[in-house]
Amino acid sequence: MTIVVTGATGHLGRLVVESLLAKGVAPEQIVAGGRSTDKLADFATQGVNVVELDYTKPETLDAAFAGATQLLLISASEPGKRFAQHSAVIDAAKKAGVAHLVYTSILAADTTPHLIAPDHKASEEAIAASGIPATILRNGWYTENYTQSAAQAVQTGEIVASVGEGRVASASRKDYAEAAAAVLTNPELQGKVYELSGDTAWTHDELAAAVSEIAGRPVVYRDVTPEEHGEILTGFGLDEGTVGFVVGLDQNTKAGLLDSTTGELAALIGHATTPLLVGLQEDLVAEPAAI
Repeated sequence: MTIVVTGATGHLGRLVVESLLAKGVAPEQIVAGGRSTDKLADFATQGVNVVELDYTKPETLDAAFAGATQLLLISASEPGKRFAQHSAVIDAAKKAGVAHLVYTSILAADTTPHLIAPDHKASEEAIAASGIPATILRNGWYTENYTQSAAQAVQTGEIVASVGEGRVASASRKDYAEAAAAVLTNPELQGKVYELSGDTAWTHDELAAAVSEIAGRPVVYRDVTPEEHGEILTGFGLDEGTVGFVVGLDQNTKAGLLDSTTGELAALIGHATTPLLVGLQEDLVAEPAAI
């Protein structure tokens, strides 16, 4: 068995490799691929096969997938470019004869109007059309998505957003990484579509309270209208497209597109998901200057 993990230089990919090793997968059975192999040197010293893997360079995909039995396709980071990059990976996986493909998608990818869903929906459809046996991990929001806002709030005393009372059922990246590792190592869990999210859906008032507890100083949530939010972001120097995207994401949250608490993530990893306070604290501690 050979397991290829794409995007291994990223936060999630690195955690997946660590989870596989923790589960007892032999290092030589793991291929950690990323655009910069220098960032994977620590895995190489443990015996993990480290390779260049760039979604935009087909030759690196062919080399990385040779002899692979399982492949984790971690979705690319740039909206609008994801589908083309994912298609290249899927084509290379089919060419290499990969026996099982795992893909990190988004909650309810086939039905949600969420802004980042179209690329994921199209990617899921391309995987199905390829005929490669697959497992789809529809990941909810990562708690770490809020670390930057939390760090800024420690300095300013407030979190500014336009999500209203919208709730987010987030979980830590390590939870989602454990889920991927579980699927990659257990055939009984494969061939399914999982809707993955945290056990608790929280509001931004609760987010502010968590940051307050971590920082030891008052932090509040200031809710603004989408128009006000756009003006604030523009004042920070963000371009029109980025402003529209960020405000749009907040409106998705306000509409309840990230509040689903399915329980499937906890069931898959065998324990409760990481609470908001703990997840934020662990990530903020990694950036002590922010606290």
